Amino acid sequence: MYSYKTKGVCSHEILFDIKNNIITDLKIVGGCRGNTQGLAKLAIGRNIDDIITLLKGIKCRGNTSCPDQLAQALEIYKAQN
Repeated sequence: MYSYKTKGVCSHEILFDIKNNIITDLKIVGGCRGNTQGLAKLAIGRNIDDIITLLKGIKCRGNTSCPDQLAQALEIYKAQN
């Protein structure tokens, strides 16, 4: 499972698995439980490029958000793999 430490949001960490560029598992540690669980359910089974396009740049506080942090985590994952 890939781990990404979030920055500037209430959640602390994003954990996910990817197979053939599809998100197969996603857990967001901390943050608003209902929102992070909903975000995870919406992302699982989708292509990482689609999720990046949909979520990148969404702002909450601190010029980022949990969805934006997920997009950033996926971009880093893509760059490393």
